Amino acid sequence: MKKAWWKESVVYQIYPRSFCDSNGDGIGDLRGITGKLDYLKTLGVDVVWLSPVYKSPNDDNGYDISDYRDIMDDFGTLADWEELLAEMHSRGLKLVMDLVVNHTSDEHPWFIESRKSHDNPYRDYYIWRPPRDGREPNNWASHFSGSAWQYDMPAEAGAATGEYYLHLFSRKQPDLNWENPRVRAEVFDLMRWWLDKGVDGFRMDVINMISKTPGLPDATPVTPDRYQYGGEHFLNGPRLLEFLAEMKAEVLSKYDILTVGETPGVTTQHALGLTDEQDGALSMVFQFEHMHLDAAPEAGSSRRTIRKWRLTELKQIMSRWQRDLEGRGWNSIYLGNHDQPRPVSRFGDDGPYRVESAKMLATFVHMLQGTPYVYQGEEIGMTNVAFETIDDYRDIQTLNLYREMVDEKGLSPEELMPIVHAKSRDNARTPMQWDAGPNAGFTTGTPWIKVNPNYTEINVEQSLADPNSVFYY
Repeated sequence: MKKAWWKESVVYQIYPRSFCDSNGDGIGDLRGITGKLDYLKTLGVDVVWLSPVYKSPNDDNGYDISDYRDIMDDFGTLADWEELLAEMHSRGLKLVMDLVVNHTSDEHPWFIESRKSHDNPYRDYYIWRPPRDGREPNNWASHFSGSAWQYDMPAEAGAATGEYYLHLFSRKQPDLNWENPRVRAEVFDLMRWWLDKGVDGFRMDVINMISKTPGLPDATPVTPDRYQYGGEHFLNGPRLLEFLAEMKAEVLSKYDILTVGETPGVTTQHALGLTDEQDGALSMVFQFEHMHLDAAPEAGSSRRTIRKWRLTELKQIMSRWQRDLEGRGWNSIYLGNHDQPRPVSRFGDDGPYRVESAKMLATFVHMLQGTPYVYQGEEIGMTNVAFETIDDYRDIQTLNLYREMVDEKGLSPEELMPIVHAKSRDNARTPMQWDAGPNAGFTTGTPWIKVNPNYTEINVEQSLADPNSVFYY
């Protein structure tokens, strides 16, 4: 296989809102990250993947983007970002940005124009359909509960068409229409804008959802629910490889960068099509098979159930990915990220054997063939959190699930909360635990989400001082 710098790198993911707050407003920010770059060098990482910091109404913590060329006020300014990039490059660190182009915010100027009329020039930037028998155009469920379609009432300000738009995630995240060549040209242009500023690559959010089955047919029913998971019609769609080949020709082939696609539902054969050294468009992908080990396969969502799994199941999955991609594609190796529970709680023991478990899992990640990814806090063995009530959670997916299962379907909070404690995305989003002082050293203000109470025992300061800690694998 060809040599490439990203095959010899360790990537550290930062979730900016929860990493380090420099101004005391309770929200992590760009200057907070800049102030911790020497710490990242101490860790020995080579690349930082930064979760979205673009302008956003923040319905889904920045994954609903209203301006791809500016910075969210919570995080600072474009000048702060430019300073961060310069300081990183001066230390030999590379920066990978999150590319979120399956959808935008409904407050993006494109969508504001799109909803005005049927013949608006931006109408076809999104996926609009008339009602079918007075209801949604198909039976697809959103990843965030309920229908994947939102009716745009003619009475609403700026809306006059009375049609539905598709949103595979929040209703405030309308899907872009990649069938429209103007949309693809807009995406390629914004990619060049950031690459010309000096970024070293992209992590591509749900990139294998950009191609949908023509006609948007109904999903095959697998549960008695009104809305059904429609992945058969939007995962690895018929034009996915074509769209990515165009992206490669127009943008990616012109830069020496790392690209990693978030690709739920891919098999090793899909991955080879995406990452093949000769014909593939991407450096690597994130596969999700091992992320579903602890969920009932018929549940439709890995966050709704908990099941016991066997070590041999994990071994079989990871071995197959190692074997099938060897010599042809490239693996990304990870056990956690901003959307997943903490690895030491999920795959190890976060009690008496927390340190030993975390060391074992770190060794596992770093010894496989592929690029290892470390999510902030893994290096000190941060754990899941069990907030007592739903009121302490902030994640839209968690809150929508609670509303659906408790408020609408009558499940008791006592039945659902153990699932929330195990599976909520907020497990990964509690503030980084820097020291044993107030708020774990994350902020001098009130944190946007509560700190895990175990921070007095698990934090960076103590880990640096203790040669027996997780930090010293």
